[in-house]
Amino acid sequence: MSKHDHHTHEHAHENAAENGNGPVPGGEEFWDGRYSESTRIWSGNPNSLLVREAQDLAPGRALDLGCGEGADTVWLARRGWRVTATDISKVALGRAAEHAAEAGVADLVDWQRHDFAQSFPEGEFDLVSACFLHSYGEFPRERILRRAAAAVAPGGTLLVVGHAGGPSWNPDALTDIHFPTPEEVLAQLELPEGGWEVLTAAEHVQPMTDPEGRPGTRPDNALKVRRLA
Repeated sequence: MSKHDHHTHEHAHENAAENGNGPVPGGEEFWDGRYSESTRIWSGNPNSLLVREAQDLAPGRALDLGCGEGADTVWLARRGWRVTATDISKVALGRAAEHAAEAGVADLVDWQRHDFAQSFPEGEFDLVSACFLHSYGEFPRERILRRAAAAVAPGGTLLVVGHAGGPSWNPDALTDIHFPTPEEVLAQLELPEGGWEVLTAAEHVQPMTDPEGRPGTRPDNALKVRRLA
């Protein structure tokens, strides 16, 4: 699953579209191959919107959907969360486990491999984080996010972060993909009336660098909702 390094994500999409004979885009083999291309794909830093939206939450049980190389998971564990970290790629999970061990938080993380179209972690969580849960091919994102909402414990929080458009140096990139607004994501969740409180529904312009290392920006969306006890 995609995390952190947005311009790499775009190049992966282009390569997948060009290679009609390779692994099925979005499947386990595809992502294992993607992560095997280099020793590190993402920045190693937690998503800034996760930090912004979760830094004041009391630690409890967290679920990191599409954990990638584990930066968000490690950030949460360092703050005292017990994290169930999931991804479709065994390569990514192995790399993430190494990251957690180096950070001294391995005992706070349960690593699980899931293809969310086929399976989902069991249990209830005080925080469910779905940051840049984008993939390729047939990917039932709306159904997965509804399952994510169902996994939030009473009083807990669901955070959904996603792209809102192309980067500043290529604003027309991926124009064939619809990136839902926070309001659209909220509607797609089909939350029961009176059962949830909307805490954040906003677009943020994120600083980032282009493939040549020059400064740029990209718009991202954040939706944060709390399940009422």
